[in-house]
Order: sequence, then C-alpha cells, then structure tokens
Amino acid sequence: MKGKHIVYLVLIIVLGGMIFYRVSANKEKGDGGKKGEGKNATKVSGIVLKPQVFSDNLSLSGSIEANEQVEIRSEVSGIVESINFNEGTPVTQGQVLFKINDSELRAQLAQAKTQQALAAENERRARLLLQKEAISQEEYDTANATLRSTQAQTQLIQAQLAKTSVKAPFSGKIGLRAISKGTYVTPTTVVANLVNMNQVKITFSIPEKYATQMKKDATISFTIAGSKDVFKAKIYAIEPGVDVATRTLQMRALAQNPDGKLLPGTYADVALPLESINDALLVPTEALIPIQNGKKIFIAEKGKAKEVVVETGPRTAKDILITSGLKVGDTVLTSGVMTLKNDMPVKVAIKN
Repeated sequence: MKGKHIVYLVLIIVLGGMIFYRVSANKEKGDGGKKGEGKNATKVSGIVLKPQVFSDNLSLSGSIEANEQVEIRSEVSGIVESINFNEGTPVTQGQVLFKINDSELRAQLAQAKTQQALAAENERRARLLLQKEAISQEEYDTANATLRSTQAQTQLIQAQLAKTSVKAPFSGKIGLRAISKGTYVTPTTVVANLVNMNQVKITFSIPEKYATQMKKDATISFTIAGSKDVFKAKIYAIEPGVDVATRTLQMRALAQNPDGKLLPGTYADVALPLESINDALLVPTEALIPIQNGKKIFIAEKGKAKEVVVETGPRTAKDILITSGLKVGDTVLTSGVMTLKNDMPVKVAIKN
C-alpha cells in the first residue's frame, strides 16, 4: 500500500509541475507580445503638413508663327524682266522685288491717252456749241460721257502698269525664289515668301476650365527644342469663345526675336502661370495611392496607419496639391505606403 501511495504522489507532483509550466509559459508569451508590440511596428518615413505658397503653371504646346508672313505673287501676267532681291536677305517696305515686262501696257497707255485727248477736244467743242445752242444737251452729254470713258480706260492701264513692279508690302526677310529672269508668271505663281521675324507670335490653346483665369497682357514663358534658353511673351489676343469641338480657348502671345532664334513653324513648350494659392497643402507624389474611383493617402494617428481618401489638384515635378481630405498638422506617410494597411502599427521618421 505504501508503494502505491508513493506512485500516486509522484504522479500528482508531475501533473502539477506540467500545469505550472504551461501557465507560466502562457503568461510569459502574453507579456512578451505586449513588450514586443513596438518592435514589430513598420518603420516608415513621413512629413508633417504645413501650408505653403503654390504657384501653379499650366504646361501647354504651342506653335511659333511669324509676326507677318506673305507669299509674294504678281497681280498681272507677263515675263519677268528683272529680279531685284537676293534670296534669304532682308528687304524694306516698298522695295521693288521684281519687274514684269510692261512694253505692251505702255503701248496701250499711249493709245488710251491719244483717245482721251481726242475725247477732251470733242467735249470742249460740244460745250461751246451747247452755249450757242447749236447742239442739243443730249449731244453734249454723249461727248462728255466719251471723255469720261477714255479717262477711266487710261487710269485702268496706269494701274495695271504700276502692278508690273512688285514691291515688298512690309520689311522682313525674303526666302528662296521660285523664278528666274525670263520666267512667265501669273497671279497663281508663288515667287517667294516674305517673313517679318523681328517679333513672333505664339499660338496655343488652354482647357476651358482655365478660361476665366486668362487675362490680356499676362506674361508667359516658353522654351524651344534644341535650346536651353527661356523666352518671354505677352498675351495680346484671346478668342472670344471656346471651341465647341475641342473645349479649348485659343490665345496668342507676342515675343521679341531680335536674334532670330525663334523660327516660324517650330513648336514651343509654354508655361502659363495660373493663380497662386497662399495656404496650399502639398504632399510628395510617392505618398499618393490610386484606388478605384479616387486616390488615398496614409497618415499616422496614435501610432497606427490610417488611410484617408483625398482629392487632388495640379502637380509639380515632385509634389501634388491636396484639395480635400487632409488638414494642417497631419503626418503623411511617404515611404512603404504600398505595404501598409489600415490600423497597422507604424514607427514614423519625420522628414524636414
């Protein structure tokens, strides 16, 4: 019996030891979880939102056009008698560019002047006879009408004769000529292009939502391919209405071009300044996460990540404007955001 009691006692001691060990292990595990909670928090970077001044620029594509440009043509047909310009050189307003042979018109003018002189003499005689009542008023009116007709014919030929000397309508640079001396030209023949490049026009269009912000005389900046220079231009004309097909508003700016660097027909990258915001909330673009029907951002709140749905505005190369969802003082998480979940513990390193 005594041996039996000893066995029972041993079993009780072993069972009690196992129970004590299990209770102790569970307690240590629970305490260890609470102590290690900070160690298991995800390390992320963040910024504290502060109001900033945001000057928004609208990036657009525009085209550069000459201030004045025209195709030089002859208004009358004929043989080119002389060419008085060199290709690719400046010409002045009123300068004779080329001359059409006018021998036939001069002969017609001489004939018309002879007929005019005869008609003038007949009118003089008819007037004297009318004063003496030797002819009727109707006969005098016929002589007077003949005189006026010959005068008009003379003026017409003189006008055609003047058109045989083709002059530059404005000062500028003339391009490559398409004729030679002796070429027969007509009003459809393009002789050369004349371009005024001292100033150039930049034509561009903006989305209709910015139409109310546009003002005449506003200054824009633009760049061109192959050059690091930034050029300035002033808006001088705005279309009175939005294009229905494209929903854009077209406008035009004028830029000085004394060095001739701006060539008509090239593209311009236009930076159009919009209204400035004095208390803008800007966050780095890497903090923004696209979601269905919107965008979200994680902020830190009481040591945990909290997702916030936001609305955004224009962006720069690094930042984006937040128009709704955040407030001053929020800690926006900027790194590791793609692995975060709502209420996940985080340890934030604040960036300045």
